[in-house]
Amino acid sequence: MGRRLERTPDNFDKHGEIDDVINGFVEYMRYERSASPNTVQAYSTDLISWKNFCVSCGAQIYPVRLEILARYLQSLELAGMSAGTRMRRAATLSAFTKYLIYDGKIESAVTLPSLPKLGKRLPQVMTEGEIERLIDSCVGGNQCIAVRDKTIIEMAYGCGLRASELVSIKVSDIDETGGIIYVKGKGGKERIVPYVGTLKSSVRRYIAAAREELRTGTDEGKGDGADFLFLTKNGRQMSRQELWSIIQRRGRRAAIAKSRLHPHVLRHSFATHLQRRGMDLRTLQELLGHSSIATTEKYAHLDTELRDIYDSFHPRA
Repeated sequence: MGRRLERTPDNFDKHGEIDDVINGFVEYMRYERSASPNTVQAYSTDLISWKNFCVSCGAQIYPVRLEILARYLQSLELAGMSAGTRMRRAATLSAFTKYLIYDGKIESAVTLPSLPKLGKRLPQVMTEGEIERLIDSCVGGNQCIAVRDKTIIEMAYGCGLRASELVSIKVSDIDETGGIIYVKGKGGKERIVPYVGTLKSSVRRYIAAAREELRTGTDEGKGDGADFLFLTKNGRQMSRQELWSIIQRRGRRAAIAKSRLHPHVLRHSFATHLQRRGMDLRTLQELLGHSSIATTEKYAHLDTELRDIYDSFHPRA
């Protein structure tokens, strides 16, 4: 009778056990730590990346060894990954190590080094003229798609919503009589945002014609989008990735710099333009759904910087 194979981290993959460990960590973060769906997805993506790297160089997946971690982070940098993403992946491995100790998979581990904190970056924003160009770019081609894209941009900018919030809005979340939209933000926290003016007219037009055609236009998509407001061409609920693909495509058509076409740009623009026009930070905090006013204050800093630049260069300042 042959010698029984000892199950060490080096050969876990032969038994599929390493995947079970990763899944166990992801489920722990989801159910015991109540991490948001986006955070849970990031943890899963990060650990799969780490696993693939370790397999490629014949290293143990856990416990995390400092020299392997250093090589991994260097490989991410050489691949052009941003410092913020590299820091997040290192933080994921730190959380994974703590979970392994908690779950009894390992007794102890070396302390993983902390990466240097990123400098605070002010958010990129579009000018009011660029916003108008972006909205005006939603013409031509499939009329339903053009109306949908215009409504998406108007709502993202008009309400200051996160991408995840925008794709999760349902028709039933809109209170026509009260002129408000019920938005479910981070951690399931609900807030209300105003629903008025041209946005109201655009949403009515989209629901009355374009959305109905998107919902029933193909057998593949019939009924699949349920009550969600924004649907794909196949009648499905739109994903965050599909949403930002729309913003980028329309932005290129509107000749807007690529540096200003990124997630949250319309939300940042909404906040900055309101603050510049005199809205107080407490009200802005409520509209944005920030738990801390310190997060909202970055828009005040941005507006101050813009005024400083204006004062420095304008001849009549």
